[in-house]
Amino acid sequence: MAEVEKRNIIASEEATEEEKTSYLLHKQVFPKIGAKQDKPSIYDYKLEDLEQKMVEMGQKKFRARQLYKWLYEKRVHSFDEMTDVSKGFREVLKQTFNIYRPKVIIEEDSKDGTVKTLSRLFDGSDIETVLMRYEYGDSVCVTSEVGCNMGCEFCASGLIKKSRGLTAGEMVAQVLNMDEALRAKDPTSHVTHIVVMGIGEPMDNYQNVMDFVKIMNSPYALAIGARHITVSTCGVIPGILKFGKEGLQVNLAISLHAPNNEIRQKIMPINRAFPLEKLIPAIQQYTKDSGGRLVTYEYILLKGINDSPECALELANLIKPTFGFVNLIPYNPVKEKPYERSDWQTVKTFQTILMRHGIKTTVRKEFGTDIDAACGQLRARHEKVIK
Repeated sequence: MAEVEKRNIIASEEATEEEKTSYLLHKQVFPKIGAKQDKPSIYDYKLEDLEQKMVEMGQKKFRARQLYKWLYEKRVHSFDEMTDVSKGFREVLKQTFNIYRPKVIIEEDSKDGTVKTLSRLFDGSDIETVLMRYEYGDSVCVTSEVGCNMGCEFCASGLIKKSRGLTAGEMVAQVLNMDEALRAKDPTSHVTHIVVMGIGEPMDNYQNVMDFVKIMNSPYALAIGARHITVSTCGVIPGILKFGKEGLQVNLAISLHAPNNEIRQKIMPINRAFPLEKLIPAIQQYTKDSGGRLVTYEYILLKGINDSPECALELANLIKPTFGFVNLIPYNPVKEKPYERSDWQTVKTFQTILMRHGIKTTVRKEFGTDIDAACGQLRARHEKVIK
């Protein structure tokens, strides 16, 4: 179709808003599905790797810190904005790297301050990012994969299967985009915490996630404290064991959601590969290897499934030999799933039983219930997997 015909369609009074939006999102402004990058993203590079790259390019190592300053302090979006870099070397940078960031195509703002975005990557894939505003700071929930293969029965993320892992730079860009959006609304605020708990299994994209964490922690990038960064896993044991030996002060969260194999296997297929009798010793080994790092057990309460007093007692006995605490999560219902949230009294009873047995337990504050902020819901709705 000729370009003038496309413009006429968009201008036509007969075209619906959905048709106009579809055209603008898929044809005109954003990349086509399946597009490939011919150059690596400069956001993929840890500082030491960029220093090495600069030397390979015949430059001094200090160039890397110079570029980091432009990327992470001045937040430029093009190499041409790097005015203290010679024009000739800027051209070399353009030929060597891309500086592409995912483009936000949908933003939803909750009345509680939560912001959820759907962004389009260079290849046309869509990912979610969520900003949550706490009393102690502003936290970004980062997606680590395009889709998810873990298949947790209660989760919207698994409705769309994994097509690939995100690069470190694509995770970095999520934080930069959200930080800039936050500063635009509130110049006194900035991102202080990061949780890798969005779509995907971080341990299934291990090296890219570790590179991302190290970039965020770098004093020359965003300088987010390691103890303000949390990486979550549904229980991929090889990743947990490897993570314990990284020498990082980064937090580990285990998506547990059940006190025994029978329940866990029904709602989390990963339990077939890594059952509790193997997972718990791996967590103990992680704590030993990491120098005594505390583990957070994430536990979504599902009405009539895993929320009984018996389940609470069983959970307490299961994790008591480990060094960790429980974060109880009220379920954010997904229409296409048969699960319901537990009532508030059930949640409090569950918490009380755990605490009586010496398990420190918190109940997660709810965010963005009015905008479907739970993991995977916005993308699944946009791609019409859910209504």
